[in-house]
Amino acid sequence: MSIANLLLFAGLYAVAVASPGPGIAALVARVLARGTGGIAAFIAGFVVGDLVWFGVAAAGMAFVAQSLAAAFVVLKYAGAAYLAVLAWKAWTAPVAPIETRPMDDEGRMRLFVGGLVLTLGNPKVILFFLALLPGVIDLDRLSASGFAAMGATIIVVLSSILSAYAGAAARARRVFTSQRARRAINRGAGTVMAGAAVAIATR
Repeated sequence: MSIANLLLFAGLYAVAVASPGPGIAALVARVLARGTGGIAAFIAGFVVGDLVWFGVAAAGMAFVAQSLAAAFVVLKYAGAAYLAVLAWKAWTAPVAPIETRPMDDEGRMRLFVGGLVLTLGNPKVILFFLALLPGVIDLDRLSASGFAAMGATIIVVLSSILSAYAGAAARARRVFTSQRARRAINRGAGTVMAGAAVAIATR
């Protein structure tokens, strides 16, 4: 795989990742409502989900994905339900202090699985890897080194962009210190997550 093609993929992928969608909305809303505790696990779920879809596309298994459409519908609704639960928790949770407590392994695993399910059922991700990417990169001629390079690019680009969003949300969260403002932030975040759940479920 040439450097030019890899850079082309990196640019297109960065634009797709950075554009607003259910995943970005869920990430930002969660940081605004609960802080950055466990957010690395949440981002890791997004990364693994994207790598799964990239592997499916690179293996030429789009026809398999189409034949398992029912399973992906289940994943889509599971991701929407996960966001709905997060939205409810954000709306009903008591106002927490700015400082976040360390999260245990079980909590991080729940966030990882939530991010993974959300990504596997996200129509935006599916569209990019199964519809758009094959029209830009010749996946049928992709070598092992090219596959590895694209996989590494996905990890770096996705982690960097999502971390930047999380960092910006965390800084915004620190601005609001009164209970009233924090409650408004929590409910606003819950509303965003509920909207993202509806967006996923209705696409």
